[in-house]
Amino acid sequence: MAAIKTWPGIQRTACLLALCLVTTLAPVTPLQAAVLPADRADILYHAYDGGGAQIDGPSVLVRKEFADTVSVYGNYYVDMVSSASIDVEATASPYSEERTEASVGIDYLNDKTLLSLAFTGSSENDYDAKTVSVGISQDFFGDLTTIGLGFSVGNDTVGNNNDASFQEDTEHRRYNLSLTQVLTPSLIASLVVETVVDEGFLNNPYRSVRYLDPSVGSGYSYEPERYPATRNSDAVALRALYYLPYRAALRGEVRSFSDSWGISASAYELRYTHPLANHWMLEFKYRAYSQDKADFYSDLFAFSEATNFRARDKELSTFASQTFGVGVSYEFKPGFLPYVDKSSINLYWDHIQFDYDDFRDVTSGAAVGEEPLYSFDADVIRLFLSVWY
Repeated sequence: MAAIKTWPGIQRTACLLALCLVTTLAPVTPLQAAVLPADRADILYHAYDGGGAQIDGPSVLVRKEFADTVSVYGNYYVDMVSSASIDVEATASPYSEERTEASVGIDYLNDKTLLSLAFTGSSENDYDAKTVSVGISQDFFGDLTTIGLGFSVGNDTVGNNNDASFQEDTEHRRYNLSLTQVLTPSLIASLVVETVVDEGFLNNPYRSVRYLDPSVGSGYSYEPERYPATRNSDAVALRALYYLPYRAALRGEVRSFSDSWGISASAYELRYTHPLANHWMLEFKYRAYSQDKADFYSDLFAFSEATNFRARDKELSTFASQTFGVGVSYEFKPGFLPYVDKSSINLYWDHIQFDYDDFRDVTSGAAVGEEPLYSFDADVIRLFLSVWY
């Protein structure tokens, strides 16, 4: 049985890990005025376990400022993937692989204007991606208002381990506009609007849809997915950060998403950070996400080639998820490490519950179309050491 890869699920997991890293390893700091990020280094181990997929690996970030106007950084990130997800169990055999990603970037500060340029490249045995991004932010009105503009373009090459001659290209263009406002001495809010244009080969060469087929014992057969060659999506996010009198903080976010494939989604997140005595810090998080299915998604099509476009990727179905997170940080006393101004060790754990409304578990053995709806839990762990110098 040939190996099958489930890219959309893995990509969603990678995105999830990336979102988790935004508050830990991100080279830029939203909700702040135009200042250069501090000199720092982070060494991280991340792990994801859920739905039959296991992903883990290290990440290292180093950032250094020069002449009070330029800051450069480099990041190296590794995903070691082992997957026996429900899609793999249904149509193929488990697989293992390694994905590596490297990023470099530079920020230039001129008075109240911050310019950014970055390049990211990632590689695995059948997928290569390269992305260039640029950004500019400007402070106004006594540094109480910041407006930012960003653009990135990515070019990916898609391969197929089961067909050496298969090669397709994909392009991603991302535009974003942000407005950050200091509302009170304790409250900062930001509004972010983003548009993404995807073109090229957008589906997974390994994935299949199923359709009713009375001629076989299971009652259904499989055929390849087929997606449109373009996808336009828009997202709007409102974020707020409120500092409480006792050094604690509340952070909230509301996000809305829609695209040309018929998917609409919303997410809500709330974080609470609480300081403890003796350099300890606790964080608690709750996030809720829900989405509607794509126009061309179906768990079971009526017959072969029933529609021009067709998908059975569960990440394009109707589903919801909840995330419960907790984190703990310890800041070492100054002088703990030589040549280091400040250092901390941090451990974060997220527990995620996924529930699908129209994706069924075909491995259950139930009659076709009567299988139980699929659900699973996942855990994400991030352990990292940060030093500022």
